[in-house]
Amino acid sequence: MRKLIAFALSQRLLAAVLAIALVGLGADAFLKLPVDAFPDISPTQVKIILKAPGMTPEEVESQVITPLEMELLGIPKQAMLRSTAKYAIADLTIDFAPGTDVYWARQQTAERLSNALGALPAGVSGGLSPISTPLSDVFMFTLEGEGLTLEQKRTLLDWTVRPALRGLPGVADVNVLGGRAKTFEVSPDPAALAASGLTAQAIIDAIPASNRNDGSGRLSEGEEALVVRVAGAITSLDDLRDTAIALPGGGVARLGDLAEVSEGALTRYGAVTENGREEAVQAIVIALRGADAKAVVRSVEARLKEIQPSLPKGVTVSPFYNRSDLIQRATGTVNKALVEATVLVVILLLLFLGDLRAATVVAVTLPLAALTTFLLMRTFGLSANLMSLGGLAIAIGMLVDAAVVVVENTVERLDNPGLTGSRRLHAIYEAVAEVAAPVTSGVLIICLVFLPLLSLQGLEGKLFAPVALTIVFALGSSLLLSFTVIPVLAALLLKAHPHQESWIMRRIGPFYERKLAKALARPKPVFAAAG
Repeated sequence: MRKLIAFALSQRLLAAVLAIALVGLGADAFLKLPVDAFPDISPTQVKIILKAPGMTPEEVESQVITPLEMELLGIPKQAMLRSTAKYAIADLTIDFAPGTDVYWARQQTAERLSNALGALPAGVSGGLSPISTPLSDVFMFTLEGEGLTLEQKRTLLDWTVRPALRGLPGVADVNVLGGRAKTFEVSPDPAALAASGLTAQAIIDAIPASNRNDGSGRLSEGEEALVVRVAGAITSLDDLRDTAIALPGGGVARLGDLAEVSEGALTRYGAVTENGREEAVQAIVIALRGADAKAVVRSVEARLKEIQPSLPKGVTVSPFYNRSDLIQRATGTVNKALVEATVLVVILLLLFLGDLRAATVVAVTLPLAALTTFLLMRTFGLSANLMSLGGLAIAIGMLVDAAVVVVENTVERLDNPGLTGSRRLHAIYEAVAEVAAPVTSGVLIICLVFLPLLSLQGLEGKLFAPVALTIVFALGSSLLLSFTVIPVLAALLLKAHPHQESWIMRRIGPFYERKLAKALARPKPVFAAAG
């Protein structure tokens, strides 16, 4: 400690430059810190969602989930495997041990899944869900518009809004719920099929075979070449009706002559209601695991404003859940506490130190320690949330402890107008070095009090670890600043003059001295009261 103090005082310009650099780095870290309402308390998790059309929950359980579970059991670092069978849906969730890399976990799961897919019934499709957590739902909205059907709203969300949002940084996926997903339906006419000698399978094979564009070579004209292609992709009901199907005896027939072609919708397994009044179409924006929720919401809102002119007239996006509101309430409460605590600490410093210069030197510790804490939070991957910022608010009053002792002792040592030059620097050095050991031990003891929080496991550990880490970061930063920046500021700002106690200390001091003398004279009643 003495070497550190001596180095700071002998290299005052370097200490000042490093302090300014710390301010810049801390401010940059503060602006780039991920902001959320709460710390991420979810385990490393991989979800598998499979669609099994037409299967009952019992069939999904026996034919889809059971073979998958047999294959997925035994993945390294696997903590839990659970599944849910619904009508036509298989939902499997794998929890991994704390600290497992999510990309490694997804790779292991994907390898096992690919081995099992071959044993599943035909028609089963799906795979891994996006890299998200149970707390990743950051923005929800409905599409409102007079005169639009549920099918039209769903089409707008599926083909206009959803693609525009999925490309944003930090967005894992956009889930669309409710409404009706538009389809083209073909209902074969048994009499027409029998008369033509065709089967329903012939129609099933002909539709995908005709639903594509194809190349037809080039036509050369002098030095130019024209690319020729055949446009055969189905874009309307008429295109589907005109699909040609080869007859067994030669010739072709139109699909429209063999079946009824109409618009329909995918089978619905549920619906979305708005305020209990009517059906609606809803979208949920899911953030990537570890993404800055506030930044994601901000970019989603900006993109929705951009695409608003491209939506049909009268169609609007109506948000009903916005994570930034929760973030603002959670972090705003702590930010208010931080500001109030800082102002209160500065006022108390002025009252008790009675010296504006000394109070200013001590008060500088607050912003510098906070900025250093933000830098460490970003370095260790912590986000700014209710718990981490709450730890900083708890530590605010303790951040100035070391600086107060250092500055107070320095003021006492400078109680001599004749101290100048090197003598004055040496006096400051002796003052700081004298209290270095007790100040360090005091701060370390406070840090040790919070360290047991870091031993908590599971949900409790993830919830309370940010509090302990932030407090330790802040107290450690304040201790380092008290032995480097504070002595330099004291050398620059404090004057060598007879020290006078503040107004409040002149009144409290004598009262305390009388009580202390009585306590020392009669220790037994003091011990009895303490007991």
